Amino acid sequence: MELISPPALSKGDTVGIFTPSHPAYDFSEEKFLLGIKVIEELGFKVKLGNLTEKRSSEGYRSGTGKARAEEFMSLYKDPEVKCLISTLGGMNSNSMIPYLDFKYIRENPKIICGYSDVTSLHLSILHYSGLRTFYGPALMSWFSEWPNGEQQTIKSFLNAVSGEVQYPRELKPFPRWSNHFRDWSDGSWKTVDREWVENEGWKVLNPGEATGEILVCNLNTLMSAAGTEYFPNVEDKILLIEEMAAPYSREERSLTQLKLMGVFDKISGLIIGKAEMPNAENAPFDMNDLIVEVVGKRSYPIISEFDISHTCPMHTLGELAIIKLIAKSGFDVSFEVLEPMIK
Repeated sequence: MELISPPALSKGDTVGIFTPSHPAYDFSEEKFLLGIKVIEELGFKVKLGNLTEKRSSEGYRSGTGKARAEEFMSLYKDPEVKCLISTLGGMNSNSMIPYLDFKYIRENPKIICGYSDVTSLHLSILHYSGLRTFYGPALMSWFSEWPNGEQQTIKSFLNAVSGEVQYPRELKPFPRWSNHFRDWSDGSWKTVDREWVENEGWKVLNPGEATGEILVCNLNTLMSAAGTEYFPNVEDKILLIEEMAAPYSREERSLTQLKLMGVFDKISGLIIGKAEMPNAENAPFDMNDLIVEVVGKRSYPIISEFDISHTCPMHTLGELAIIKLIAKSGFDVSFEVLEPMIK
C-alpha cells in the first residue's frame, strides 16, 4: 500500500485526546489538566474523546476495546480535529484494532501521535491504512511536565508535524537526559526537581552507513504483534526499538526472538533507544554488551542510547520517514531526516 502523509498541524487547529489503554488520568487530575493547558498555550484547541472527557476507568483500561476504538474514530471523524494525541500508553491498545475503520483513516489522513503501547496503533494503521503516524510524546508524559511542559520534547514534536521546518534536518542528542521517576499520585512530580544526567550522545555499537525508511517501535509491544498480519515488513528498513522496563533477561528474550524471526538479517540499520528502567539483574555486563552478543556482527550501523524512548527529552519521528544514519565510532553519529514527514 502506498504510504501517505497527513497534512501539517497549524496554530489554531484542534487536537483530539484519546485514551487507548491505561486511564492515566486516574493518577493525577492536575497533571492531566496541565497537559491540556500546555497544548492550548501552544496555540491549539483541545477536544477530549468521550471516554477521556468523563475520565472513564475500568482499572487497567479506560473501556472495552470497542469503546476505545469508538472514542478514537469519533475524534478522527470530527472535521475540526486535525491531530490525535494519546493520553498515555498502557498494555492493551491492540484491543482497538478489530474495531477501527482503516478505510476511513486512509481516506482522511490526520496526525496521530503517541508512543510505547501505542505502537500497536502505529503498526496496524501503517499496515491497513498506509498512513504515516508519529512516534512522539503523550499528553501525560512530556506535555504535562511541571510547570509548562518539557520544552525540548515539544519543540521536536512541533518540528516533526509542522510545515515550517527545512529539510534535510539533522537530529542531535539533547545536552542532558533524565529517567528520574516521581510519583504522579502524591504530587512529587511537581515538588521534587527532576534529576538530570549529562548526555554522552548516541553510542556506536557497529559502524556503518544507511539511508532508508525508519520503523519506530516499543520492543515489548512489537513482540505482541509477532504472528499478526500487521507485524511490519522490515526488509531494508532501519529499525528503532525502545523499552520502558528493561530487565536484561526479558531484553535478551525479545532480542533473541527478533533474531530467530530473521529480523536482524533483513534490516539495514538498528537503533536502540534509552531504557527508562534498565535492570541488569546482577549480570556482569551492560545493555550494550547484551545487544552486541545477541545481534552479532553486522554489515549495517548499530547505535544505542538514542533519545526517542520513555526517557526525557524525546524526539518525534514519523513512521517510515526517510533518514540517513552514519555511525563512525564512539559517539560520532550523524542522523538526518531527509524529507518532510507531513504533506
